[in-house]
Order: sequence, then C-alpha cells, then structure tokens
Amino acid sequence: MSDHIQGGCQSCSHEPERNAKKENSKYDWKKILTAVSGVSFLIALSFSWWFDIEQGARILYLLSIASGGYYVLLGAIRGITKQKFLNIDFLVVIASIGAIYIDQLAEASAVVFFFSLAEAFERFGIERSRRALESLVKNSPQTAILENGEEVHVESVKIGDIVIVRPGDLIPLDGIVIKGSSSVDEANITGESIPKDKYEKDTVFAGTINQNGYLEIKVTKESGDSTFAKIIDLVEKAQSSQAPAQEFIDRFAKYYTPLIVITSILITVVPTVFFGESFEVWLYRALVLLVIACPCALVISTPVSIASAVGGASKRGVLVKGGMFLEALGKIRAVAFDKTKTLTVGEPYVSDIITFNGYSEEDVLADAAGIEKFSSHPLAKSILDFAQKRGVTPHVMEKYQNVAGKGGKATCLVCEDVEHCVGNMKLIESKGVSTKEVIEKTEELEKQGKTVVLVSGDSKIMGALAISDRIRPEARKTIEKIESMGVVTAMLTGDNQHTANFVAKELNVDKVYASLLPDEKVEKIEELKKEFKEVAMVGDGVNDAPSLVTSTVGIAMGAGGSDVAVETADVALMNNNLENIPSLMSLGRKTILTIRWNIVAALGVKAVFLISALFGVTHLEFAIGADSGMAILVILNSLRLFRFDTA
Repeated sequence: MSDHIQGGCQSCSHEPERNAKKENSKYDWKKILTAVSGVSFLIALSFSWWFDIEQGARILYLLSIASGGYYVLLGAIRGITKQKFLNIDFLVVIASIGAIYIDQLAEASAVVFFFSLAEAFERFGIERSRRALESLVKNSPQTAILENGEEVHVESVKIGDIVIVRPGDLIPLDGIVIKGSSSVDEANITGESIPKDKYEKDTVFAGTINQNGYLEIKVTKESGDSTFAKIIDLVEKAQSSQAPAQEFIDRFAKYYTPLIVITSILITVVPTVFFGESFEVWLYRALVLLVIACPCALVISTPVSIASAVGGASKRGVLVKGGMFLEALGKIRAVAFDKTKTLTVGEPYVSDIITFNGYSEEDVLADAAGIEKFSSHPLAKSILDFAQKRGVTPHVMEKYQNVAGKGGKATCLVCEDVEHCVGNMKLIESKGVSTKEVIEKTEELEKQGKTVVLVSGDSKIMGALAISDRIRPEARKTIEKIESMGVVTAMLTGDNQHTANFVAKELNVDKVYASLLPDEKVEKIEELKKEFKEVAMVGDGVNDAPSLVTSTVGIAMGAGGSDVAVETADVALMNNNLENIPSLMSLGRKTILTIRWNIVAALGVKAVFLISALFGVTHLEFAIGADSGMAILVILNSLRLFRFDTA
C-alpha cells in the first residue's frame, strides 16, 4: 500500500529497528482512531436536543479529516521527497482535498478512515506472518556463564571458551558438549517439538533450551556467527525480499499513479472547458476515479502472501531465503536427490562379516580395525565402532600407507610382520589375490546396496566387511508424494552403480546416476534443466554445494552441515525432514495461485468501478468501500499461507 512495507526484525543487535516497527503499528492504529473520532463523537452528540447537527457535523468532519489526514499527508510527502514518485498516499490526499472542495465532507472523512483501516490491516498481516521471527528474537541469548562462574555478555565469549548451562537455561552459543547430558528443546532451530538427548561430543545450538541436565559446552562459534543468528538474519531477508510478481507490481505502481492523476485532471478539465459541462459533476467523477484507482489491494497482494508463506515455513524449521525461491518451488518439474545423508541417514554401520580361507571373524575384524585406526574415512569409524561393540582389540600396525581411492595397507606386529590391506576390489586385485568366490560374494553384497571392504594378509583374502547406510524412514513417502504431484525424481550419487540401483529401487526413484564426482553432478543438473527447465537439487550442503547452486532451487539438509547449508542453498531443512520438500512445493504452488487470485480480484473490482465512475453511475462512498474491502479480503486470503503443512 504505502512506502513503509519493509523487512522484519533482525537479531538482538537491531533493537532500535524493532522499536521503530512497534511505533509504526501504533502509528497505523492512531490514524484510525483520529480519523474515526470525529464521526463517533458526532453520533453521540446527535442524540442531544441542544446540538446543531448540521454545523456540528461540519466541524467534526473537518477535525476528523485533519487529524487522520495529517499522517496520510506525511506519507505522500515522504513518497515525493524520498521515493521520487507519487504514491498511493498522494492519491488519497488529492481525493480528500477534492471532496472538501465540492463540500462532500463525509466522503472526505470516509476516504481517510477506510484508507487508514486498510493500512492497519496490511500492517497486521505483515506482523502476523512475522511472529515466528519475533519469537526467535525474544529467545536470542544475551548472557553466558563461563566455567569460573562469571556471567558475561554473549558477544564477549570467544571460540574455545567453556560455558556452563544449567537446567532450564537457554544455550547461549553454538558448541560441543564436553561434560554432562541433558534433553534439549531445539524447536527454535529445527521446528521439531520433541526434545533431543545430548551427550558428550554432541553439537548444541544457541537459542535452544536445556531442559533437565547440567552441561558444559565448548564454544565453536561466536555470537554473530551462530546458527541461531543466521536463521534470524535469513528469515528477515527472505520476508523483505521481492518475488518476481512483487517487482512487476512495483514497476507498475511507479507509472500507474501519475497516469491516474493525469487522467483525473483531464476528466475534470476537458468536459468543462471544451464542452461546457458542470465543473462540480466532473470533478466528483474524477474524485471517484482517484479513489477507486488507488491500487491498495494490488500493491499488498504479493508482500503479504510471501511474508505469510515464509513466516509459516520458518516457524517449522524450514528456511526459504526469499520470495523468488518460493515462487520457483511452485514451478519445479524435477527433483534431484543426493544419496548419502539425504535419502540415507549418512551413518554407515557394519552389517555383515564374511570370512575366507579359514580365518575367523575376529581375525578379520582385528586386522581391519588395526589399519583403520590410521584413517579418517567415515567407513573407518564404522569398522572401529563395530570392533569396540564386539569387544575385539585392534591389532597393532606400523608402516601405514594410504592408497588414494582404494584403501590402506600396513604391517601387522601381531601377525608376525605380515603386510595387510584393507580396501576395495581394486586394491586387492593389485596384489593379485582375488578369487572368483570373492568377486561373486562382493557383487552379491553390492547388489544389496552395501559397500564392501575387503581384508587381505599374507597374499590371501581373509574376509570382507559389508557396510550399509540406513534409508531415511520418510524417504519413500516423500518420493511418492513428489511423483503424485507430476514431478520427476532423480538420484545423483558418487556411490557405485549397484548401491545406487538398490536404493533407487527401494524408493521407486525415476532416474539414477551413479559414480559421479561433484563436477559431474553439476553436468547432470544442467541436463535435467534442459529437459525439465525447473529443477530442484536436494543435498547435504557440503560436497553438493556446486550442484545446489546450479539448480533452480537448492535445498539443503541444514542440520547436518548448518554453515554451508544455510549459506549456499536457497532453502534449508533445519529438521532434516524430507517430507517438508513436497509440502514446500505445494506451498509454492498455493502462493502463486494466491498472488494471482489477489491480483485478478483487485484489478477486476477496479475495472468495474472505473467504468462506473466515468459514466457517473457510482458514488464516492461505494468506491471507498469497494477499494478498502478488497484490500482487507486480499490480506485475509494471503494470511492462509501462514499455515504451512508438513504432513
């Protein structure tokens, strides 16, 4: 509507801005109260026998116009001086002055009142959609307790400092638990209502609530870099960003207002100067044109819709970085998924041990764990964890060598200085020790979606460890929902073809591309875009960053790699719930339809009354009521988008 449609609140460092927004809300309601005060007082006085209703009405109408119109006049002046164009406030001021000129004081008062009422509803709509962000800001931690008991401001805490968190306290900064255990309510970050148990070495986020245990936390991020602070900043930017539809409306309004003013002048001047018509009659028609031409409903149709949709999603742990991505989500025709940590949990575990040549499971596991102690590969951790659970002590190794892309080898001191190898088939074959039996068993396991790690020693294959990665429980339902919307699904993975095919078959994914390097994933995204135009990419936000950027909309699993995910992708799922993806696509479609309905309805009503105004078959009060009523309907329709459904 007017020029004060701006972004929402930011982090706690922007307190003056939040106070200013509160003042704006008071400002809107003050306009209504001052505009209607004269009318209300007049109605009360009309029941008094001594009151001169006619003269009293004129005085009170003028007071009402002056008090309410003062704020509208300020808006018009601000538009001319700061924005350098005639805004909607300017139209209202001209319409009010014209109504006063033709002695239609009631209509002039009504113009100010209904315009102020529509603006207040607009402000209510924007603020309603930002309540989730406001709750985040209120929960922004201000102080932290250091390990020595000193309470300090969070901004003075550095990386590596130890802070203590008591039961019921807000966790002040991102960090890692080094002592204690507790349940932590992470709803502010992930949108999940069920608290998560936290133990030593677990990650915790600023702004979450420690429920029942004592924790000591080693700080990993300073206050301004915390996940919590980034979420607040991103939601703020998203709600204030402009969608393509909004950019069009802004360009439209910039030229529309001067055109309406010029048209109104011509409607008044041409009939009276060149055809001798009544000046008052055509001035009244021009005023009706000015009022109904105010594109209040049109201008607010997009920002309220976008703010409502983004606010509703952020409240449930889904960050959409701007209106343009929300609109794009509604047009997606293909969704590509990474496999590991996206369709799967990303926590590999040893599912099978196969032995060869008379070796025992303990022999195989002890030698494998002994070599993997030197490795930082995720599969190495799963082998070491499994050995620990089985109570197997890793053999002592020396002279470890990493073989890039294949595995590793070392000399075992327990097995009388015998060289052992742990890795894939390429490494074992290079030693000339593979057999038909081993190859067949390896292929069988890989067809089951498992990664096979072979163990050899003394020129013999000792055994194999099959490592699996659990498919996310909601993955199948997510794929089904997406495909039911007429959208194609694809999987892009660096894993081998057998494993990729197994997972794709389990989930009914349409297209499968395996053994891809990061740059090859980008090439596949480009190919999908040529075929389907609008393509979303879903990944964990780390090694998938290039393909996330290349896609139309990049969707990151935010809780796994929050920094990269939140900064690189266009959308971040902070609760890692894949079912949010079809819900987001549905929300994008609803948002587009809502914006279109708002625009069509607003323009349709205006067209009817503009034609009526030219032929003099409508009155000023009807034009005012239709314009303000349409604006309120648009706001109420847009607020429905706040109800983001994750089911």
